[in-house]
Amino acid sequence: MIKNDIQRARRMHIADIPTRSAQRFGHKTALVDQGQRISFSEFDRYVEQIAMHMHAQGLCKGDKIMLFSHNCWQFPAILYAAARLGVIGVPINFMLNVKEVHYLLQHAQPKMLVVEDDLCEVMEQALEKIDFTRPKQVVLDLNQRTISAQWKNFEEYLVQTEIKLPDVELHADDAIRMMYTSGTESLPKGVLLSSEALMSQYTSCMVEGKMSSNDREIHAFPMYHCAQLDAFLNVDLILGATSYIFRRFEPDAVLEMISKEKITKLFCPPTAWIALLNAEKFNPVELTSLSKAYYGASAMPKAVIETLLEKLPHIGFWQFYGQTEMAPVATVLHPEDHFEYADSVGKPAFNVETQIMDEHGVILPQGEIGEIVHRSVHLTVGYDQNDEKNAESFKYGWFHSGDLGYFNEQGYLYVVDRIKDMVKSGGENVSTREVEEVIYRIEGVKEVAVFGTAHPRWIEAVTAVVIPHQNVQLDEKMIMKFCAQHLSAYKMPKMIYFDDVLPKNASGKILKRELKQQFQS
Repeated sequence: MIKNDIQRARRMHIADIPTRSAQRFGHKTALVDQGQRISFSEFDRYVEQIAMHMHAQGLCKGDKIMLFSHNCWQFPAILYAAARLGVIGVPINFMLNVKEVHYLLQHAQPKMLVVEDDLCEVMEQALEKIDFTRPKQVVLDLNQRTISAQWKNFEEYLVQTEIKLPDVELHADDAIRMMYTSGTESLPKGVLLSSEALMSQYTSCMVEGKMSSNDREIHAFPMYHCAQLDAFLNVDLILGATSYIFRRFEPDAVLEMISKEKITKLFCPPTAWIALLNAEKFNPVELTSLSKAYYGASAMPKAVIETLLEKLPHIGFWQFYGQTEMAPVATVLHPEDHFEYADSVGKPAFNVETQIMDEHGVILPQGEIGEIVHRSVHLTVGYDQNDEKNAESFKYGWFHSGDLGYFNEQGYLYVVDRIKDMVKSGGENVSTREVEEVIYRIEGVKEVAVFGTAHPRWIEAVTAVVIPHQNVQLDEKMIMKFCAQHLSAYKMPKMIYFDDVLPKNASGKILKRELKQQFQS
């Protein structure tokens, strides 16, 4: 009994974050959403009320609650409330179609759904052919849509109640979140994250990213993605920073908010930084309050980061490299390293050990290319219901990232490519990232994606899709000539296509699988 009391008194669990922040920061603004300002004390009170109502609806430790919505202040509140009950929060991509949502429903089998009103129709269709007990349905009334009576309004969960919360035994290594991988290569996989993994990762972000309670940060990228949710929003809620929530990323609106609210901190994937540079309202003079900028989710072209550093010299840029399984941060490139090592992903983060390994489990020396592997308390506790993927990813006592890379003599990590993105053309391995970096250096290129397509002679052909800047004329001959000056012959694109836009998921990752399907013929 005494041992149990000691363990409970020493508890450090994600469920406790709102209460502890409320004690420290009280009436300070925690969240700003569509003009509504919520203090840390109010946020904690809402989390408690939501947890009480969830308990009244029968949710218990180990159950799952699925969240299908654009960004809103309720999003983190629901996940924290679930954590207080030991319920696993399952946020999913709001851009999924009926078939994709049905697949996730069948996989997760949640006991409760919380769905934005605009997305209820998709969810209702996805529910039609499920083969498990129908979940309880709660609607977030974000857009004032008329919804059928089978949906309970989330506003009822904010009403004060005297329901007593159960004394749930929460352990640091229990799974309290399931994040689905983006599915850019295959069907999404449920990545289970524990409180210990998330709390440790938050600490790493604070230390490495120089984050503080004085920050004012915009959150414009989807919270169903662990980068925005766990590398930034939840860190702000721990530290006492103020978070400005956007339903979606709109470059001009983001730039206006930076100027108006004196925003100090911003995370964007590379595609969004490109969009900001090209936005009508981009004016460095209006961005003087912004001191900390972060990027991740995909590789930043060297030409783009050089442009950002030139136009915004007063801002420190951090690169966070990782993946969902790392909750998500694995390595960090700091502002002072961007001039000499801009094309690297930095060094292992606080709480992380990273090595390069060959296919036999041998750690490789500096300079040799192999698979990037990690050891860290950040790591997933496993893939849900997927023994095959667990066995593939956890080998030799390390987590295998699926990325190829190497360390230089100074200890900086360089990512060569995703193993599955490497093109084997005529028997030779070609890094798609290397070819992309060359094409990005051509004046007039806005975006580019390189991938492999089937070829009768080369088996796989290096293929590029180029997006020019508006009113810029580019042709295949010009690009081939430039590539010939900077690439070996076997790395040269065999085919070049021009388009207006690249397919991306909501976190800004280019969907190369879709491009392969589109241009295969």
